[in-house]
Amino acid sequence: MRAPLAQAVWLCLFAGAGETRHAMARDGDDWTLTLPGDHAGVRYGYRAAGEWAPERGLWFDPAKLLVDPHAVALDRRFAYDPALSTFGVDTAPLVPKAVVPGPLPLVPPAPPVFAPGGLIYEVNVRAFTMLHPDVPQHQRGTVAALAHPAMLAHLRKLGVDAVELMPIVAWVDERHLPPLGLRNAWGYNPVAFMALDPGLCPGGVAELRETVATLRAHGIGTILDLVFNHTGESDAAGPILSLRGLDNQAYAHDTQGQLINDTGCGNTLDFAQPHVRAMTLDALRHFVSHAGVDGFRFDLAPVLARGPGFAADAPIFAEIAADPLLADRVLIAEPWDIGPGGYQLGQFPAPWLEWNDRFRDDARRFWRGDGGLGQLATRLAGSADMFGPCDTAPCRSVNFLAAHDGFTLADCVAYAVKHNHANGEDNRDGHDDNHSWNNGVEGPSDDPAALARRQAALRALLGTLFASTGTIMLTAGDEFGRSQQGNNNAYAQDNALTWIDWERRDRDLEHFVAGLAAARATGDMARFPEDGQWLALDGAAMDAARWQDPATPGVAWQAPPDTRPGFRVSRSEGFRWADNAHVGQGASTSSARTEFQICFDSPFALSLSKGLSAACRSPCETAPHAPSRRSAGSMNRRGAGT
Repeated sequence: MRAPLAQAVWLCLFAGAGETRHAMARDGDDWTLTLPGDHAGVRYGYRAAGEWAPERGLWFDPAKLLVDPHAVALDRRFAYDPALSTFGVDTAPLVPKAVVPGPLPLVPPAPPVFAPGGLIYEVNVRAFTMLHPDVPQHQRGTVAALAHPAMLAHLRKLGVDAVELMPIVAWVDERHLPPLGLRNAWGYNPVAFMALDPGLCPGGVAELRETVATLRAHGIGTILDLVFNHTGESDAAGPILSLRGLDNQAYAHDTQGQLINDTGCGNTLDFAQPHVRAMTLDALRHFVSHAGVDGFRFDLAPVLARGPGFAADAPIFAEIAADPLLADRVLIAEPWDIGPGGYQLGQFPAPWLEWNDRFRDDARRFWRGDGGLGQLATRLAGSADMFGPCDTAPCRSVNFLAAHDGFTLADCVAYAVKHNHANGEDNRDGHDDNHSWNNGVEGPSDDPAALARRQAALRALLGTLFASTGTIMLTAGDEFGRSQQGNNNAYAQDNALTWIDWERRDRDLEHFVAGLAAARATGDMARFPEDGQWLALDGAAMDAARWQDPATPGVAWQAPPDTRPGFRVSRSEGFRWADNAHVGQGASTSSARTEFQICFDSPFALSLSKGLSAACRSPCETAPHAPSRRSAGSMNRRGAGT
């Protein structure tokens, strides 16, 4: 156990209510102990003694039971208690015990199922499965539920290439939540980086391994969303659970010795230190070798390359690339944090993929009516301004319209402002800037015209996503209109607000998305051939004047033969498509009717429930143009570390 500044360290074994402490011996920065025998299943923790001087980064308190940072199993979930921060109070009754694992089977090496250009489906395991009527009650809310035939059928219907699981590693609630009667529903507040949450994954590594194998057998990869940028020990008033009581130097500090908070969560792990990087690589290897996952999404990924500033050649990148278990894994960066120089879109090295919030914002603004056609075309073509050309190499952009943080897709066209009062922070949390619009009515409505506009806008946005170059990401439930009632930061809502309502889902919209997925699957969407042709809606070649004219209603892109689907985007009035069948009768909030249109130029045939003539050869849809207020923004952030 690494504890370089400790004066003594004990390994603590637990049997029933009893605790046995074994003194460890110093070996440089580490402390070691060998106990003969088979200890599989034994519960354990650590205690460390030394100087208590928090103002100097020394938090040694032998009354604190400390979780092994390398633990792979825990006997129960974390629960916040003020005593976890109080000097001299024994926390053994409060802290989960690590469990010594038995031999963990190795998953035979295999290439990832997922490849760039595919569809990633972002999943909150608990919210996704809690209300599904076909999933047995005992399985709801767990990783195992993802392998249920009903879930597999839904994923396959949508053409999902990989599920991206929001954190399933054990976490602790932020300290302001219990007094509000709330708890963290997202999991972005970890303590140990390999220990699966006993609530989400009660069967431990075996449950994850079996679920990953089942998904893989159905052609679906698994990507884990992991948090290495901070821990749930938070700021200087936070709990003492693991690293703080063993090796507080793992956290980045400023020149005055204060914790650096580049994460908004109270602390920041220091990736300039080799042992922090080694701990991270150990966790990645564990999930590849013992669970067989395809890869990882890294929350607030610039932290991994800080030392203290971001560097595109930071050691972590080369270390992952050189590791035989990790070199071929799917690696996805959330390319921003809140520290200095934290916005790093396009700056991660290939083959890393990156969440592209520019796509989200430009797509929303275009269909809202205040975004430019040129910006949208750039996003559809793979965001070469951020990632460079992708005519030969796969595009590194992960395009999305909505994610776990921020408005759901349906709320994006139903709410102009956030409604986060349920979070207990007087609506101060969450972004005020969402590029959203309510189509004439704020929130729920029975106005047929408003509902029609919203439905059409959803189809225009979804069509844009599925027509785009690069990897695309859809958050679970957005394919059938899930709502969080305008809450754009629902991290603390582990309840019906975020649990997906399978009984009342919009099946027509779900069918529409399945059709888009089928159309997208007809070609290589990871690349944007340079010999394709941009055309005006009248068939003429686009020139500079048309690109720069804000009145230009839309554009089409004609793909080279046998490469991938082309597409056609239009905000023009009364536009006609394919065999001149009129597309859509969308209402507008203005006196002059305007329409949105997104069409795939592909042989896939789809008849939509509204707004599309059955004679149209391609999935396309119209939506009204209803401008609303909002300016650019890049990052929604949960209320951690408060």
